[in-house]
Amino acid sequence: MAPLPKYQPKKMSLGPLETEILEIVWNLKNATVKEVHERILADPERELAYTSVTTVLRRLTDKGWLRCCKKGRAFYWRPLISREQAVALKSYNQLNQFLAISNPDVVASFADSLDTASLEQI
Repeated sequence: MAPLPKYQPKKMSLGPLETEILEIVWNLKNATVKEVHERILADPERELAYTSVTTVLRRLTDKGWLRCCKKGRAFYWRPLISREQAVALKSYNQLNQFLAISNPDVVASFADSLDTASLEQI
């Protein structure tokens, strides 16, 4: 797993469409609204307005997941953290939430249930 990045998005929670669009940007590394929209519409079962993609990209920027840069007449979005860093951050936050709200006996029981391979990964 990737180490925790020094930078963290302002808001970690993402909706399903935000997650899908973030995955597309991660895959493209640098993307325009048109490129993201075309990827979504590659599925003939999908319909999504171009303006909706723009709104979601802006929302991801506001949440601190993406940065927007203008090159010529086009706007490009790029991720501020990698997919691996995002997984590490989400895992870290979930573990902290679990430890903060759990009864010490529950945490101890969980720790006892871990097998050797799991302990080595930790």
